[in-house]
Amino acid sequence: MASDLDTVRVLRALFNDLPRPPQGLTEGETMAWMQQAMQEFEGGEMAYTIEHITRNSIVDIVLRLREDGHLRDDAAFENTLQQVSTPEGRKTFMDWCIQAQKSSDATSRLLNRAKRSLMDPSPRFSVSIGDVQRFIDGAVTGPGPLLAEYLSRPDVRGIGVYEEPPGQVYEFDWGFIVEEPAAWHVYVAEAWRKGSVGYFERFLQAWHMEVAAVPEGSMPGPLVPEALSVEPGIGSFSSLTLISTVHPLPEGLRQWVGEVFLGQMLGAMAGRALEDDYDFPLEVPQGF
Repeated sequence: MASDLDTVRVLRALFNDLPRPPQGLTEGETMAWMQQAMQEFEGGEMAYTIEHITRNSIVDIVLRLREDGHLRDDAAFENTLQQVSTPEGRKTFMDWCIQAQKSSDATSRLLNRAKRSLMDPSPRFSVSIGDVQRFIDGAVTGPGPLLAEYLSRPDVRGIGVYEEPPGQVYEFDWGFIVEEPAAWHVYVAEAWRKGSVGYFERFLQAWHMEVAAVPEGSMPGPLVPEALSVEPGIGSFSSLTLISTVHPLPEGLRQWVGEVFLGQMLGAMAGRALEDDYDFPLEVPQGF
């Protein structure tokens, strides 16, 4: 198992060039300093968030390899620390990880296709008629236990998703939705408990699969309102983000999100996205 000293050294190597708040600040002053640092970061807050997500992912990978991989060799570990301490080195390291993962995934897909049923995964959950209507009516529940659990996670605190708990929250037994004036951020509890980063793309692929009615021969997909677009929830660290390109919301859009997306699509999407052995058909768009 990686030692505490190993962990500290990896963190120092990876975050040595990111700005740190001065010592002696109050909690409020620290939060204000961090907000300003995010805004001034090259590329803005989104770039800052993605950079933190990437570096935290490298922390997990390096420590795992230190525990049971080739970095158990001290010389290899020292070389890797030097490598990830620079932007060029981090890019090289992540390129290596991606290539290694592609090779591993290709082997895994062949094995999974040989052993698994041809049927789609079952929906992960269902959303009740009452919950759908509550969303359509705009009857927010406010912050609840699932939001509290989410905000207490080290990865969520580390990137500062919400400085204060959001007010427009709908909690369900499967997760919660945070509403903004023209957007809904969807948080599926099983996704963040398993590590949200790995599921951004899978939820987006699940969306494409639902609306495109893939594979062939299935029922036509739902007609998505023109004012609605969907993005991977990277910025909000959520499973998926639905955005209205028109504000105030066009008539019927909230009802569509409630009745069609929540009531009919989301459970099936989560079934596919969270089933790690499930491979999306080649026709489904991949990547962001």
